[in-house]
Order: sequence, then C-alpha cells, then structure tokens
Amino acid sequence: MSIQHTNANQRVYGPDPATVPAQYMINPVGIQSLVLSALELGASTVLTTDTLTAFSANVNLSPSAGASPAITFPLVQGMGFVTGIYNGGTPLLQTGIFFRSITKATTNPKPGVTKYTILLEDGKTWLLYASSTDVNAALDFTVVNNGLAQATSNFNGFIQIAKNPGGDAEALYDAACGVYATTATLSGTANGASGSYTLSFAKAGTSGATLLMFALPHHIESFSPQTASAATDLQLQTTTKGLATAVVADSWTMVEDLPTTMGFAPWSPSAAAQPLAFSLATIQTILSVAQSEISENMSDQTNLSSMYFSGKALAKFAGIVYTVHDLLGGTALAQAGLTNLKQAFALFASNQQQFPLVHETAWGGVVSTASYTTGQSGADFGNTYYNDHHFHYGYFIYAASIIGALDPTWLPDNQAWVNTLVRDIANPSTADNFFPVSRMFDWYHGHSWAHGLYETADGKDEESSSEDAMSAYALKLWGRTIGDANLEARGNLQLAITARSLQNYFLYTSDNTIEPGKITPNKVSGILFENKIDHTTYFGTNIEYIQGIHMLPLLPASTLTRTPTFVQQEWDTYFSNGRADTVAGGWRGVLYANYAIVNPSAAWNFFASSTFDASWLDGGASRTWYLAFAAGKSLLPFFLPHFWSLMARMLIHDTQVSEARLNPFSLAYVLGKPLERYTSHHPRI
Repeated sequence: MSIQHTNANQRVYGPDPATVPAQYMINPVGIQSLVLSALELGASTVLTTDTLTAFSANVNLSPSAGASPAITFPLVQGMGFVTGIYNGGTPLLQTGIFFRSITKATTNPKPGVTKYTILLEDGKTWLLYASSTDVNAALDFTVVNNGLAQATSNFNGFIQIAKNPGGDAEALYDAACGVYATTATLSGTANGASGSYTLSFAKAGTSGATLLMFALPHHIESFSPQTASAATDLQLQTTTKGLATAVVADSWTMVEDLPTTMGFAPWSPSAAAQPLAFSLATIQTILSVAQSEISENMSDQTNLSSMYFSGKALAKFAGIVYTVHDLLGGTALAQAGLTNLKQAFALFASNQQQFPLVHETAWGGVVSTASYTTGQSGADFGNTYYNDHHFHYGYFIYAASIIGALDPTWLPDNQAWVNTLVRDIANPSTADNFFPVSRMFDWYHGHSWAHGLYETADGKDEESSSEDAMSAYALKLWGRTIGDANLEARGNLQLAITARSLQNYFLYTSDNTIEPGKITPNKVSGILFENKIDHTTYFGTNIEYIQGIHMLPLLPASTLTRTPTFVQQEWDTYFSNGRADTVAGGWRGVLYANYAIVNPSAAWNFFASSTFDASWLDGGASRTWYLAFAAGKSLLPFFLPHFWSLMARMLIHDTQVSEARLNPFSLAYVLGKPLERYTSHHPRI
C-alpha cells in the first residue's frame, strides 16, 4: 500500500501556471512517500476486498490465491492513520523519496506500541506506530538501503502511519495510536426545520484510546457544540476540499437547517412560507404560453433512447402541468395535460421504453440495457455502467412527485416502480439485499459522485452540482407525495448538506478560502474530481456550458444552493452587459432563468418578450415554468412578515377599500402593478 500526501505548494496549475484563474488544478500522483508491504508478497500476490460499506472497505494482500492475507488494510473515510494489520508476515517499509533517517523512539508512547520517526529526503516527517498482539514483541527494522527497511522478524499486530506537519500533531498522534477505525455508521434525526446526522466510527486495536479522524470544512461548519469541542489544531491539506481538521472523537454530529417549507412552487430561503398569488396580468401572460406548451406531443418528446433526456422531458411537462394547475388555476387545462403526462410516464413504468431497465446483480442496481444492446459503454452517458444515476432517475422521481400530488389515485399502480429508482440511488437500509446503501450520495463528502464503474486516474468525479441538488429535492418531494415522512426528512437533510458542500467546493464566491485562489475566480469547479478540479465539461468548453451545467434545472432548490451573492458575482464575471444575449441555443434560457434569482424582472422580460425564440429553451425546460419561476421570485421578498402591514396600507391608499376587504388576491393586484408607482412614496421598497 503506497501512502502519499501532497501539500498545497505541490499542486500543478494549468495549462499556463502563471495564468489566473487557472483552468485546472491537479495533485501529483505516483509519489511513493512510504509503502507498507511484507517480505512474503511477490509476483503471485492477490488483492481482494471485503466488508464494503458506504464508508469503508478492507483491502487484503495475500501471497497467493487462497492464502491468508499477509496484510489487511482497513480503509475508512477520514481515518487519521493508514493502518496495516499483519498476520505473521515480515513487514517491509519502502519509499520512493528515500530515507534521510529512521529513528526509533527511546520511550514508547503506550505499552506495547513501538514508535519510529521517519524523515524523508523531501524534508517531510512521518510517524510509524507498531502495536504488537504478542507480549513484549517490539518491532525492529534493519535499514537495507535508503529505499528499504525490513523487519528483523515476522509480526503479529498492526502498523499505523501518519504524516507529522509539526505543532501539536505528534502529541495528538501519540495519544491516538494503538486504535484504528474499522467502519462508520450513519444516523439522523429531524425535528421540524432542524435536522442532524451523526457519523459513529467503529474501532479496533489494542488500546482504549479515542479515535483521531479528519473532518472536512463543511463538517466543521455544521458541528454540534459537543463535536466542535473535540476539534484540534492539527490540519492536513486535502486534494480538492481544503484543509481537513483532526477531531478526537468516536462520533461526530452535524446540525443543519432543513428546507421544510420548500415545495413545488418558487421558494426563497429568506421568505416566510406563504401561498403565491400572481396578478391577473401575470397569470394571463404565463397562461398564453402554457396553453401552447402543455399541448405539445409529450410522448414524442419523452420516448427517447436516453433515460437522461427522457427524464428531463417528463420533468419539464410535469412542471408545466403543476404551474397551470396550482399557480395559474387552469384546472381543466392542467387535467388534460396531466392525462397526457401519465400516458407518457406509463411507457417507462411498464418498462416498454426503447432501452428497458434491468436489475444488474453484480453491483446491485437498476441499469439501462443501452450498452448491452448497442455494445457502446458510453451509451446514455454510461447509465449501464452506473454513471449519473441520480441525474437520470432524479428527473423521473420529480415528475412522479407532481403526478402523484395532483392525482393520488395514480400512486398505487406506480409507487413501487418509482420507489425502485429511489432505492437505486438512495437506499438507506442495509436490509435491502438488492441495492447498496446510498449509491450516489456520499455522506462523508456531502455531495454525490456521478462516476460509475469506469477506471480513471483522478478518482471519482461530479460535473453537474445542480442536478445533484435536484435529485435530493426529488427525494424530498416524493416522500411528501407518498406520505413517507422518513424519506421526506432524508431528502430535506440531504438537500441541506448538499447546499453547504456545493457552496464550499463547487460554487465559489469571492470570499471562498477553501479552494485555491487560482481556481475560485472561475466561480464554479467545472468537474470536481477526487484529485483534480478542471474548469471544463465533458461536452465542450464554451463558458455557458461550464457555468450552465451547474445551473440546470432551475427549480425551487436552486435558490437554496445558489445564493444571490454567488449568482450576482457569476453573472458579473461572465454574462453581464449583454454577453448572455450572445449565447446560442437553450443555454441562453438557462442563464436567464438562473438570473431570476437576483433579477427576476430582467428574467421575466426575457421570457415574456414577444420576440422570444423557442430555441433558447433547453430540452428539459419550459417557458411556462421559467416565467412562473421569475414571477414567483419577484413576489417572494414581499412575503417577509414585516412587509404585510406596509402592503395593506398601500392597498388602502391606492384603491380606497376598507381593511376588512383585504385578501391575498387584492395584495397580488398591488404587487402586479408597476412598482415605480409606489417607490416615490415608499422608499423602503
């Protein structure tokens, strides 16, 4: 097992290292600082894994097939030590950097623990702790050469290695050695708008010490007071997520505010929950568009060879039907559209689409047959290879949430099929023998990984952070629709955690100090790998692609993940002063829908224009919903409680009606009027 750790000054920026912002940042690979091995391992070595969980795996190195492991490495997210468990083998310690010195401590940090300090030729210091299960069997090394040290005898026990950055690190490691993490379990609670989740680490070893584990920045931000008190000053640079902080605790609890008031309608984190009431003019404008869009051939647009594009189209029409029914009051029109939408959805629920789904047993999941049928591994973005499942299936789950909410009688025949998609991307239970726990969302990293089974040099990755948030939003809505309070709570919690992580690692405001200063001016990560950040996309390098893939789909959850400060800074950097109007195709619509978060009037004017071109709509977007989204954003700030009395006084002054006649629709009448009419008398607006 090769062990390395890179500091920030070892990162490579490119393509021109002097350019700011840099397109990419990558950590060097192949630096073998230390290698833990055994004399018994050679050309016939066999690598196996066992006890795979959402947070951990055991890696075994055996001298030959069928032999007992010479070394087992328990790998756990956040582990403070790299631990190798030896079963009678002879330890080897190697390095590709070369030893400058290996010094055995004269005093053991704990009974039965032998300690070595290793200084490498790159000037970095590492600590090695050997805990023997044999009484009085200390581990001694003979330095063979500057790249190899060999134990003087075989060894039963475990070796732990940690990097010493200085300060109090050595004392912390000394106190924590002799025990190692074996796995973690996740639990969570929700109480109204407050939620928490706890990572509890299982441990083993020869001492009763408390675990030393490393937390990421988004963990630290949300730590409960008790967990925060266990954080230390020891920090190590991560590859793409800032500085990790050592926490001396066997469990961590993180606390989040849950977006419980968020539903299908336009929403804002800063506004009180109130029903939206559009003005008559607003309704008429949106309805004139919706009448055309809801009449489009839904089956033709959804019966595609791609689960991704089919799901986007179903979600688009679901959004239109919802808008007409709930926001515009067009019940009859919505019912006609809902009938067509259910018919289009039925093709998939009956598994009669062009490439039906199958349950794949090797990895435990529901996959498209596209790659099996075509022989192309990249068919439908690699769905058959487990790529992007939360993107693909999230759209279906969102669409089903709306259908079921508008027609609960639809649920009995369709709920099990939708739940299967939920289980594929977000199964919460180890008791489910058909799906792994939380396939896509990483509860340690706080976001999902889109990467499937493909080998890659820089680890897993995710491109579309916005579709990640969409999938959590869909889970929340589906839980609400079917009355599954636990699923709704998990969706709320997952969405809150995702928003926090995205704002730290994917979406960069000017005050972001977590990611490198050469990267943050890009405003978005582009593609975030485990070992690299690359400001690009898999499908092109146009700036609207790179920024826009982190915008779509524009949904109520977008206002949680994409703060007004971030949206304004990104717009000013890339799309202000008419630059958005030079963007071709559906990306222009994506940019303006996103702009509604900070300037709903400009977005409304764009989508309501008589010269609007339908080519400016992405295949998963509708003008109907974008208009409603912009109109809703223009109303939401006025639902702050302290505005109500002001609005009531304005209404009485303007229409000479009594206070007894006030209602939400008359307030909507005022809000629908030109605001300039009031600003001269009410400068607070």
